[in-house]
Amino acid sequence: MKITKDMSIREAVEKYPEIAPVFIQHGMGCLGCAIASFETIEEGALAHGIDVDALIADLNAAIEELENE
Repeated sequence: MKITKDMSIREAVEKYPEIAPVFIQHGMGCLGCAIASFETIEEGALAHGIDVDALIADLNAAIEELENE
């Protein structure tokens, strides 16, 4: 697993910029806000009422797909 729920949102997007649309599809469009710099993926998901496990699974699936291209 590349992305974990304890990573900051910013860290994940900086490491894998291609995953930004996955956050947006899940309802987390605030990737550039100041809070994203220090808020973990889990904290952000909870704040937005998003299933963090589903989000993590989709983020990692997107990374796997890119690596297999």
